[in-house]
Amino acid sequence: MTRIALIADIHGNIPALEAVLKDIQQREINAIYCLGDLIGKGPHGDIAVDMVRAQCQQVIRGNWDDFIGKETDDPTLLWHQNRLGSERLQYLASLPFTIEFMMSGKWIRLFHASPRSVYERIQPWDDQEKRATLFDSSPLCTSPRIADVAGYADIHNAFQEHLEGRTLFNTGSVGNPLELPEASYVILEGTYDSEIPAPLNIQFIRVPYPIEQAVQDALQSGMPHPEEYILEIRTGRYQVKK
Repeated sequence: MTRIALIADIHGNIPALEAVLKDIQQREINAIYCLGDLIGKGPHGDIAVDMVRAQCQQVIRGNWDDFIGKETDDPTLLWHQNRLGSERLQYLASLPFTIEFMMSGKWIRLFHASPRSVYERIQPWDDQEKRATLFDSSPLCTSPRIADVAGYADIHNAFQEHLEGRTLFNTGSVGNPLELPEASYVILEGTYDSEIPAPLNIQFIRVPYPIEQAVQDALQSGMPHPEEYILEIRTGRYQVKK
């Protein structure tokens, strides 16, 4: 059996990423895949990029990873761009869109937000017809086949459900969870690269981490407007911009 840890939405929160990686090291994991949004929101996207590159066997891009390199006059985005530097920005721009493979007789597709775009946001409370489209393929995917198992990130809400005989799950967020203030990731366990039906396990892990250290990191970094980010990591609740 192959055990793959799926992490996502780190958002420059290094105390959370360190806690998750420490937990992963204790669990006989064969590989770590990252489903995007290494940067943004939190202060240390540069360190997060370096750690993910060193620890993860496969990495795909998220919406923040996609738009951070574009020209902007937004002071917050400029601050993150300057922190990252040109080489890391080029790395983020080069990331692929999906990770797709066979495991335990099921075609698994992993992406950041949807199989069509890193910007299409689909929540667990959206209607079933909309959620079911997450099994579809698109020209951005590596295979045209419909996924048996679709895993994604982006919404920072961990969940799993079965739709029309297929399995949909969301990893939740390492660095900016929006249901409770603990880092979230998933372990996918099965027979890798096998078309023979076999047991497949999806395990959700919650990892406490030193939130107040992440708060101090934000305050000491000089990042613009850290208040919303700090409230989100303390409460696990999305802060709507006014």
